[in-house]
Amino acid sequence: MRIAVIARVFGILLTVFSLTLLPPIGVSLWYDDGTHPAFSIAFAITLITGLFMWLPVHDLRQEMRTRDGFVVTSLFWLVLGSFGALPLIISPLPDLGITDSIFESLSGLTTTGATVITGLDDLPPAILYYRQQLQWFGGIGVIVIALAILPMLGIGGMQLYKAETPGPVKDTKLTPRIAETARALFVIYIILTLLCGLGYWWAGMTVFDAVGHAFSTVANGGFSTHDASMGFYANNRAIMAICIFFMFTAAINFGLHFFAFRNRTLGHYWRDSEFRFWVSLTLCSAVLVSLYLWLEGVFSPGSSFLHGFFQVVSIGTTAGFASENFSAWPAFLPFGLLMLGILGACAGSTCGGIKAVRGMLIMKSGMRELNRLVHANAVVPIKVNGKIVPERVTDAVWGFFAVYLLSFIIITIVVMATGEDFVTSISTVASCLSNIGPALGDAAANYGSINEVAKWFLILAMLMGRLEIFTLLVLLTPAFWRH
Repeated sequence: MRIAVIARVFGILLTVFSLTLLPPIGVSLWYDDGTHPAFSIAFAITLITGLFMWLPVHDLRQEMRTRDGFVVTSLFWLVLGSFGALPLIISPLPDLGITDSIFESLSGLTTTGATVITGLDDLPPAILYYRQQLQWFGGIGVIVIALAILPMLGIGGMQLYKAETPGPVKDTKLTPRIAETARALFVIYIILTLLCGLGYWWAGMTVFDAVGHAFSTVANGGFSTHDASMGFYANNRAIMAICIFFMFTAAINFGLHFFAFRNRTLGHYWRDSEFRFWVSLTLCSAVLVSLYLWLEGVFSPGSSFLHGFFQVVSIGTTAGFASENFSAWPAFLPFGLLMLGILGACAGSTCGGIKAVRGMLIMKSGMRELNRLVHANAVVPIKVNGKIVPERVTDAVWGFFAVYLLSFIIITIVVMATGEDFVTSISTVASCLSNIGPALGDAAANYGSINEVAKWFLILAMLMGRLEIFTLLVLLTPAFWRH
C-alpha cells in the first residue's frame, strides 16, 4: 500500500466532490432559504482539504495496485460521508448532531434511504435538494463517475471499478477502456434520470419535486421531500406508475441497458437468466401481496393492487419509497417484504441486497445437491445464460452468503445489546445491510429514536452493504497488510 498514491486519489476525489456542493448553494439563493452559508463553508472546507492532499503529490505518476484500490474504495465512502455531513452539521435546520448528520449523509450516499429527520415538508428547499442529490451521486457510485476523469490525470482506475461495482462478477468490462465504461454508464444514468424527471413533471409534480424524486428513484435510494414519501402522491396513479417503472428499470443490470442502448434491441433482456428469475419472483410476490391485502379487507381491490405492487417493487429494488405504512400491514407481509429487499434485484444495478443472481445460483446449487442425493454419480452443471458456471464462482457465492449472514447476526446482537428491542434491531440491520431504508418497530417512521451507539453500527452495516462486505472486510485480514 502506497500512501502517496492513495493521498493523490483522495485529494482529487474530494476536490471533485466539493463541486457537488455548488448546486445546493444555487437552490438556496433561488429560494432564499438562508442555508447557503452552510453549503459555502462546507464547500470551502472540502475543496481546501482535497487540494491540501493533492498538491504535494500531484506530480506522482504511479499506477494504483489492487490493494490501493480496496483501501480507497472502502475508506473513501466513510470520508465522503463525513464531508457530505458538513452542511447538515453547520446548517441550523434540520438541527442534527454529528452522529445523525453522518448517518443521514451516508444513508444518502449508500442509497439506503434510512432517515433520522422528521418534518421534511417544512425543511429549507436546499437541504431537501441536497439529500436527493446525495442519493443520485451514490447511485452511480462517486468513484465510478470519477473514473471518467482520473485516466486523463494519469491514474489507472480498473482496480477501483472492480472493487466498487455491485454484483458477484468483478472482471467484466462493458467496453475495452474503463473510462469509456464509466462514461457509458453515466450517460445511461443521466438519460434515465431525465426521462423519470420529465415523467414526474408531466404527471403533476412540481419541478422541484420532480427533480428530487427522479434523483432518488433512479438511484433506488428512497429519500423524499415529504414525510409521507410517495404516499404524498398516492392519489395520483400516473405518478405512482412512473415511480414503479423507473424503480424497476434502475434495478436491472446496467450492462443490459448498455447493450440495448448500443444495439437498439430489447430481446436480450428476457434471454438473461438473472432478469427472468428476478422478474418472475417480483411478479409472483406482487400478486400474492395484493391478493392478501384485498382478501384481508385492508384496501379495496384497486388500492390493494396499487399498494401491493408499489411496495413489492419499492422494497424489492431496495428503493424504500412508501405509499402506505407497510409496517402496520397484517401477518407476514412486513417481514416478507424485508426478505425481498435482502435478496435485492439485479447485479450491476443501483439496488442493494444480496443480488438476484446470487440467490439464483444458491437455489440452483441447492437443487443440484438434491439431485445428487438421488443420483450420486451424476454430473449436474450449474448454468447461467446457457454457460456453465465455474465451481470457483459458486464457492464465492456461498462464501459471500455465509459472511453476509454472519455479519447480519453479529450486528443484530450488538444493536440489541445497545438497548433496542428485537424487532427494531433485526429489521434495522437487515434494512441497512441491504441498503433498503424502511424498517419495523421503533424505526418504522424514521431512525431518529435509535440510540447513538446503535446508529454507528448501522452506519457500518450501510457501508458493508454498499461495498458488498468483502471489499471492507478484506482490510481486516492479516494477509492484506503483508508485503
